[in-house]
Amino acid sequence: MPAVPSCLLEPLWNQFAALLPARGEFVTDHLLGCHRRRIADRTVFEHIVLALVHGSGYERVSTPGCSDRTIRRRVKESSDQGISEQVHALALKAYDRMVGLGLYEISVDACVTKAPSGGEKAERSPVDRGKQGLKRSVASDDCGVPLGIVSDGADRHDSPLQAAKTQVGPLPETVNVNLDRGYDSAKTRALIAELGFTAEITRKGVPTPIQAGKRWGVERTHSRMNGYGKLRRCTEKSGNVVDFYLYLAAALITLRMLIRRATSRYRWDDRPTTRRLK
Repeated sequence: MPAVPSCLLEPLWNQFAALLPARGEFVTDHLLGCHRRRIADRTVFEHIVLALVHGSGYERVSTPGCSDRTIRRRVKESSDQGISEQVHALALKAYDRMVGLGLYEISVDACVTKAPSGGEKAERSPVDRGKQGLKRSVASDDCGVPLGIVSDGADRHDSPLQAAKTQVGPLPETVNVNLDRGYDSAKTRALIAELGFTAEITRKGVPTPIQAGKRWGVERTHSRMNGYGKLRRCTEKSGNVVDFYLYLAAALITLRMLIRRATSRYRWDDRPTTRRLK
């Protein structure tokens, strides 16, 4: 049984495969002049998605036709090439063309998750008794579509992370940024003024519920990203691999929102019949 529905897996794979470099059936530069047939990229891709969704180690998701070493090697190759980041950018372009991104209201927020194996981006978590953790800062539009991601150690303050680079083109001239009280600092206000944006920042000492502001979109985005086991409890040590899974999850979230909002506007042959895409 696939980890995600085929209506999400197929378009994601089509874009992912188009960005992979061309490879032969056999490895031509083998020391002995011979090698077993190369495992199909589609097979490895399905195992990567399985590891992302369930958060299991590569040894557990491996099969007789695809070993854990193969999965780990292909993940490293794809992360070094930035393929998942490019796939996310393509998904955002498709969403903007078919539905339209709400770029006049952007929300930014950070989330701390576990990183028990440590790694390049893991630091002591102030909210988990000093254990190793990661912090990701996500920028989303007014409906919760992830526009950009920045990851760092769990002990980093929110203000330096709030400049999450977006994967979209030029932003409108009038952009309002919604932030919580973790960003209530002079550094944040100086950067927003430099960009020419306006901001609504919750003041320190004045608790404001999420329903009272416009940050519900990014909060929902973090909730959806935490639905992927690899992001809730990241065991990857390479910073590039961590970002690879973050952008892959963001691409899946963008595609899911695109399909759900496009079903009421467009018609196509393999349009999903269910309103709920798990």
